[in-house]
Amino acid sequence: MRRTAHVLASLTAIIGTGLVAGPATAVADAPFPCALPRTDDHHSEGLDTWNTSYARPVRSLDALMVFLSFPDWKPIVTPGELVADHFPATSDFFARASYGRFDLRLHPLRQWVRMPADSSVYGIQRDWDPALRGTFLHDAVAAADPRVDFGAYDIVYLVADPDAPGVNSDATKVVNFDEPLRVDDADVPRVVTVFERHPPDRHVLAHETGHVFDLPDLYHRPERGNADWDTHVGDWDLMGSQFGLAPEPFGWHKWKLGWLGRRNVACLGPGPGTGRYALRPLSAPMGSRPGRADTRLAVVRTGPAEALAVEARAPVGNDVGLCRGGVLLYRVRADTASADGPVQVVDGHPDTAACPRDSVYPPLADAPLGAGERYVSEDGELRVEVGRWTPDEGWDVEITRG
Repeated sequence: MRRTAHVLASLTAIIGTGLVAGPATAVADAPFPCALPRTDDHHSEGLDTWNTSYARPVRSLDALMVFLSFPDWKPIVTPGELVADHFPATSDFFARASYGRFDLRLHPLRQWVRMPADSSVYGIQRDWDPALRGTFLHDAVAAADPRVDFGAYDIVYLVADPDAPGVNSDATKVVNFDEPLRVDDADVPRVVTVFERHPPDRHVLAHETGHVFDLPDLYHRPERGNADWDTHVGDWDLMGSQFGLAPEPFGWHKWKLGWLGRRNVACLGPGPGTGRYALRPLSAPMGSRPGRADTRLAVVRTGPAEALAVEARAPVGNDVGLCRGGVLLYRVRADTASADGPVQVVDGHPDTAACPRDSVYPPLADAPLGAGERYVSEDGELRVEVGRWTPDEGWDVEITRG
């Protein structure tokens, strides 16, 4: 089994819910005053440095997809059908979101890999017992290792037979290791375990792959089971809800991942002042504009670890199905962990809702501001005023710190 037996024997002891703060490398925008500092919080929204334990999607990355069957069930779908559930939709999503800067290349093992135990043995569920989850990963990697070279890939998807009786679709997630797993003379820091139904939830694999790039969950997991999960960001950004009408990653996330650069991000510096910007739609293609600005994100630093982000959203690209377009505002905190509210959308129309049949959270579906509308902070020190929209330049926005 090619050198893996002694490594896998200790697998259950090194599984963690999140990696410790990884090694950092400076990014090009580090001196930029609006680039919040990365903290030790899980999936911190800080972007002055990059956690190098994660692959940064600014180049082509290779993903391995392994299909796992179980002795207690004969598969009724094929690996090819499961590939088609997620690709090319997932790679196309990232190609659009990154303006063509990131290519996710899938390498599926187009055959079933048989697990040694029945599906019910592993206790697969959302809040998975760590020992049982470790056993599942141990068995999956050991079973697949003779057929694949794990060291040849940047991302690993382990896809379970969706119809096996012990498979729970709510258990799909990224599993991080406190210490990278050493397989085939290479470190595997995390794997994506996929237990989706066939066909799967929309954008589910793009959401999980976002975690592989150090993006946080933006939903709020309520204490009561029947409460709403989507109160923080609603339909905006698939890291909130994979069912959202506007799944395009926030401009802040695009900046963090390297898809937006200094020419695309405007920063209102500290102290009183006014900035005037023309914000082009975030999801519109990044065309050639020699000598002209192509601003997609405006940021106001509001504290040591917090900022207000401003961007334009329109029904184009990944946002083609959005409910209401306009100028979207949201607060970002770099010192808040994944699923604890690191991003919160500002509701520009708090007394109304929209698209009740389709939106995951109608109160925020009409959050963007339109022409002639404004946002004023509670203390009156910060104002965002939206001017006219033109097809070529986008939305005119004036931001004043007073």
